[in-house]
Amino acid sequence: MLRSMPVRRFKRGFKLGLIKLLIGNKAAGVHLSYVGQGASADLCRRIVDIGHTNILVVTDKALKELGLAERALAPLADAGVNLHWYAGVDPDPTFAHVTEGAEVLRAAGCTAIVAVGGGSSMDAAKIIACTRTSDDSPDRWVGLNKVPDDVLPIYAIPTTSGTGSEATMGAVIKDPEQKLKHIIVGEDLLPQAVALDPDLLLGLPAPVTAATGIDALTHGIEAYICIWDRGTRKENGRLAIQGIFRWLERAVQHPEDVEARQGMAVAAYHAGIAINQVGVGNVHAIAHQLGARYGIPHGQANALALPHVLKACLSEAETALAELAVVTNVSDAASPMVRAQAFVKAVQDLIAKVGIAETDPR
Repeated sequence: MLRSMPVRRFKRGFKLGLIKLLIGNKAAGVHLSYVGQGASADLCRRIVDIGHTNILVVTDKALKELGLAERALAPLADAGVNLHWYAGVDPDPTFAHVTEGAEVLRAAGCTAIVAVGGGSSMDAAKIIACTRTSDDSPDRWVGLNKVPDDVLPIYAIPTTSGTGSEATMGAVIKDPEQKLKHIIVGEDLLPQAVALDPDLLLGLPAPVTAATGIDALTHGIEAYICIWDRGTRKENGRLAIQGIFRWLERAVQHPEDVEARQGMAVAAYHAGIAINQVGVGNVHAIAHQLGARYGIPHGQANALALPHVLKACLSEAETALAELAVVTNVSDAASPMVRAQAFVKAVQDLIAKVGIAETDPR
């Protein structure tokens, strides 16, 4: 099935836009990041200091009902900031979610957006941030550098460790009618600041931890083996991959482990910075189609495709994959090809260890 997957449309748009994407001076990452326990409170204090008094919070229903989002933003409420909630984001947000969120934003006259959640909430928030004054249909922003000039400031508090959306200037939106996933990219979609707070990740279910972690691993690997040598993509890719090999299995097995959660949050962030510089590759081209056409969750779709793509590009990516075998302590064999093969095997083993099946169980 992977060989026949229709990925050409995704890849065509991806290739046409890469040069524009990489010109931006924000490719190195967000303006400001807070890391560690209490990071969300630090970010809230920063937002208060900036002077925002009317904020749209974009999140999902579960985080709102569990009180996690409200707990993360308590310092804003305590400081008298007016919080207006859009808690209707579902996995793989659509243009309908953007329209709903935009209605709340405009009615309240918000001057900034805080996204609390996984990649879906952060991606939805980015596109909603484009709607303050624009009457354009959001589908007109699909592609690169088509967003309006007056995008609202975006702040991100991720509650998963995987998508890297907190560190990128892109957003993915699903068109359920056409069964496609579109990409919207613009420099102003890069969050102004991010909080990597492990306290908000404690207790995340093992399947979600595993799937989002493999998503981050895919980001790191695709950035590292990319033939475009730009910025710090190899350094950030390496840091992401090393961190995920060190912390993911532990975070899956011990969901209340603060150290493992922080390690994964930082690793996913590095992976996001890496793909913000060079984009993603064939694994994501396949995974987005699996998600759009068949509803397979994005992390699982990456896990299904990643080993196959790596095996297919062993000869072309031999040197880079061999390097990764060394930095992850997988192999120090004399032969680069032996090391490269060992790394691919280690990736496949890690996917199995965290409980993701090699085939879609449906």
